[in-house]
Amino acid sequence: MKKAVIKVGGKQFLVAEKETLLVDLLPEGTKELTLDALLVIDGEKTEVGKPTVKDVTVKAKVTNEEPVKGEKLRVIRYKSKKRVHKEIGHRQKHSEIQIISIK
Repeated sequence: MKKAVIKVGGKQFLVAEKETLLVDLLPEGTKELTLDALLVIDGEKTEVGKPTVKDVTVKAKVTNEEPVKGEKLRVIRYKSKKRVHKEIGHRQKHSEIQIISIK
């Protein structure tokens, strides 16, 4: 089974074919992605790129048109004895992609 390390949105992911993962929100209208592989694992054989592996690309497609919301984070600012208390919530938006092939 082939595996590859790819870089999407400043983060690196170890992926295999037919795997789905959540990445940072991609620009609207993006249907397919062609990504370079930073590292390729094929059974016992491992190739490390400098910075990418030559002639290896990873094809992926966006499975969900609408953004997926991540879990809610709560940010609290508090100072004791000063009557300062502020609470903010945030949900990061993600895009769901599926890896089609590693060639």
